[in-house]
Amino acid sequence: MPQRQHHRGKHPEDAQLFSEKWVPVLREAVADLSFLLSRGYAEKSAQKLVGDHHQLDARQRRGVLGAACADTSLDRRREREVAADQLAGRALWIDGYNLLIGMESALSGAVLLRGRDGCIRDLASVHGSYHRVEETLPAIETIGRLLAALDVTEAVWCFDAPVSNSGRMKTFLEEAATRAGWPWRVELHRNPDQVLTASDGVAVTSDGWVLDRVQHWANLTRAFVESLNPRPEVIDLA
Repeated sequence: MPQRQHHRGKHPEDAQLFSEKWVPVLREAVADLSFLLSRGYAEKSAQKLVGDHHQLDARQRRGVLGAACADTSLDRRREREVAADQLAGRALWIDGYNLLIGMESALSGAVLLRGRDGCIRDLASVHGSYHRVEETLPAIETIGRLLAALDVTEAVWCFDAPVSNSGRMKTFLEEAATRAGWPWRVELHRNPDQVLTASDGVAVTSDGWVLDRVQHWANLTRAFVESLNPRPEVIDLA
């Protein structure tokens, strides 16, 4: 059987792939890809063109794609962003795995990348199944304390129903919220992205597809990461 992952930390090759010597190349790649996307190039072909030109590894290409965005997307995201200090009294709709895995990655020393839109993204992903790691409970507790400090009226966590163990995560979060008295609701959806974009609340995500379609969003992964002590290293690819 495959070995169970205990941490959300770095991929074995990340220290080399995102080393100091690569950062200028990755920044240039983000600028190139954003340029092409701004001029209507299809995402897949533009990513291949830029990745081939800069001779990027698959993980580097994924990081560059997350950090890049078209000018129109950048303008829209800036216009619809709600600052953390303006969230009191509002309801949040949280992209569950997006926020949770981002915080797990931050706590475990994984590579974190700041994109053109100011969002901080990790390189982890869910492939049909989610497994808790040692950073899961500390991540939830950190998020809970910070959301309480922001005085939001409610936090609705949206998870992918088709992902294995989402039901267990729902129960785990509900139990944590009950113990702490947090105003949380946890929902499972076949397509959480559509739920987030249809909501009139403030979305919490760094998913570019969602950010381009929501009415309001908050950059809370960045706010949470920057609140950690010690603060994790973030590679700025903007």
